[in-house]
Amino acid sequence: MRILLVEDDEKVASFVIKGFREAGIQIEHVQSAEEAYGLALFDSFEAIVLDIMLPGMDGLTLLERLRGGGCKTPILILSAKHSVDDRITGLHKGGDDYLTKPFSFSELLARIQALVRRAEGLTQSPSHLQVGDLRLDLLAREAFRGDTRIPLQTKEFELLEFLMRRRGMVVSKTMIIENVWNYSFDPQTNIVEVRMSRLRDKVDKPFTKKLIHTIRGAGYVLRSETES
Repeated sequence: MRILLVEDDEKVASFVIKGFREAGIQIEHVQSAEEAYGLALFDSFEAIVLDIMLPGMDGLTLLERLRGGGCKTPILILSAKHSVDDRITGLHKGGDDYLTKPFSFSELLARIQALVRRAEGLTQSPSHLQVGDLRLDLLAREAFRGDTRIPLQTKEFELLEFLMRRRGMVVSKTMIIENVWNYSFDPQTNIVEVRMSRLRDKVDKPFTKKLIHTIRGAGYVLRSETES
């Protein structure tokens, strides 16, 4: 599962990010509605957690623009406003759920999981990624090449998901470390090379068609032969 958090309060954001990561959920965080708009429309998320009180464009305006732009991703509104009218306004503008601050992370997680389950009942698109004959089941957290199941460790799965979501895009070692391992780039580490080698042994080595390619001096790209 991959979540977009739109929250400018650093304490709240840190609290939510820590909780989702401990739950094994990938999360991307932005602090403004302007940053969130493009990501939400053109990237793939299972749900969005949206704070209402944002600098610049406020959360309700973003919500209206996203729904107007065709974004169907489930959106949970976070707000310090407790009145019934405020909740009704948020839901009428396109929110799928409304949670007031302060809140417990367990309640936030339960509500997000419920929204994703509800959305999965309506559409199949968020639950799978596919490139060529490589398929990733995001709910069961399983990978397949054709009918062959590929056993992956947690970080291998997250690394493969990161590559598949950016199919055809060259991603650098720094991008991988910051998004998959969630820490700043260390030029001395070889963790990416080690994990990528293990992933290739499972995803590419037993099969004729190779999907993971090294771009010398730039990084890695996952693509099928038809995208070369």
